[in-house]
Amino acid sequence: MEPQRPRQRAGLGLASKGGCSQRPRIRNPVERLDRQTFSFHFRNLSFANGRNCSYLCYQVERLKHCSPDSSDWGVFQNRVYPETPCHAELCFLSWFCAKKLSPYEQYHITWFLSWSPCLSCAEQVAAFLKENRNVRLSIFAARLYYFWKPECQHGLRLLHHQRAWVRLMSLREFKYCWKNFVYNQGMPFKPWKKLRKNYQFLAAKLQEILGNTMNLLKKKVFQQQFGNQHRVPLPRYRRKTYLCYQLKQLDGFTLDKGCFRNKKQRHAEIRFIDKITSLNLDPNQSYKIICYVTWSPCPTCARELVDFINGQDHLSLQIFASRLYFHWLKLFQRGLQQLQAAQVSVAVMTRSEFEDCWEEFVDNQGMPFESWDKLEQYSESISRRLRKILLPSNWNNLEDSFRDLRLGSPSPSSLRSDSR
Repeated sequence: MEPQRPRQRAGLGLASKGGCSQRPRIRNPVERLDRQTFSFHFRNLSFANGRNCSYLCYQVERLKHCSPDSSDWGVFQNRVYPETPCHAELCFLSWFCAKKLSPYEQYHITWFLSWSPCLSCAEQVAAFLKENRNVRLSIFAARLYYFWKPECQHGLRLLHHQRAWVRLMSLREFKYCWKNFVYNQGMPFKPWKKLRKNYQFLAAKLQEILGNTMNLLKKKVFQQQFGNQHRVPLPRYRRKTYLCYQLKQLDGFTLDKGCFRNKKQRHAEIRFIDKITSLNLDPNQSYKIICYVTWSPCPTCARELVDFINGQDHLSLQIFASRLYFHWLKLFQRGLQQLQAAQVSVAVMTRSEFEDCWEEFVDNQGMPFESWDKLEQYSESISRRLRKILLPSNWNNLEDSFRDLRLGSPSPSSLRSDSR
């Protein structure tokens, strides 16, 4: 059965410059949906029938405001007027351009859609994003609209190329919508049958359409390599270095993300530096980079990271390590101290970072992060070690330590068989 959605296209009128010059009739959003409407229209069936309506739940965040106002939340539904039919996406743009948009503010908009945009809507939303560079858009769709048709695939790629973050709604997003956009009467969200299975199917289709921009980590790899246990759990395996990074603008919008592991003679940190350098970031804009690493950097990589970040005032680098690499050796301690001296934030991963890493970099198939035994205890123990290393009283002659770093460091593989 094919998905059903109104096909009228005449009179949408948003394709003009900026997507705001000619607007369909301006409608105000409703605050929330009733439970039955959400459960029926947001059900993530692979092939849906009878879902002729399209719903858009939105959240608008302004850079000057840490959290959105109550007026910046709401829901739009597609409407068909005899003279000007209007899909939910264009109803939102019409309202946003008339009531909210200012060239002097930065915006991050999040959409939760019952259907992904059709080609006509995708073209006009992409044109809007191209003209309004101060707006960033994240789209989470419950279902893909005619995903087998080339024109709909083209629309999704247009949005992706205009910096829109296009994803499928997982269990986390369904729970979020239920809590914030549904008159739930205090009742918890109850997943329907095959929610995860349908998510996996649709996510794979979307990945095929947009291209495999990043290889997600397998669940077993994440659990083994990012585990912060002091000893490798049974059955034994080698712990290697993985580095997952997110490049963000100051408004929180993710420009790029990826995952590296050591390859031949090039450590993951060096491959990460090469990647960021290749992006040719605008030095007049500010960026934040968050890195999750299984092992803290070795002395050589610490030196390279210091050289990379020095003189780049537009970059802020945060490193969260699951474990500390040879933390009892002075040379490795000096590398961490040099990073802190270069204004690089070095910290230990807590449950919050593990959860974020799980959501952003792991093929989790819609399943929530599950903590392993004593995660918080191990994290606190490793944090105490790092704090002791970074105490100013332990910084013995930073000039000498920096000179030692430039002399090079022993190969990690020569220090133990369980190499980075």
